Amino acid sequence: MRVRRYTREHTWVHAIGSRALVGISDFAQRELGDIAYVELPAVGRRLARGEAACTVDSLKSSSEIDSPVSGTVVEANAPLASEGSCGLLNADPLGAGWLFAIEMSNPGELDALLSEEEYAAYVGSA
Repeated sequence: MRVRRYTREHTWVHAIGSRALVGISDFAQRELGDIAYVELPAVGRRLARGEAACTVDSLKSSSEIDSPVSGTVVEANAPLASEGSCGLLNADPLGAGWLFAIEMSNPGELDALLSEEEYAAYVGSA
């Protein structure tokens, strides 16, 4: 089992084996403000690391969320697609507010991401 890893673009990955959940950090959801709409990736979509996977719209702005790892989307967090439930992203960004699950084609890509401690230091300096 691995711990949560982060990108400098404020996306997190929690991997167990070759499957990983992906979401945005607490820092990111605070910066975005109230989430109004989430466009999730389609199940079966193949993503390359760094490729735009989905879009999160808030009352302040719209942000493309890049996939932190390469692989195939195996699940999308369907409740987030409903306007009434997309607030889960604000309420629990590291838990129930995950965006999608991906079957990683190269789990070694996780090694290039920041640890929780490194990410905390990174956002602390932002």
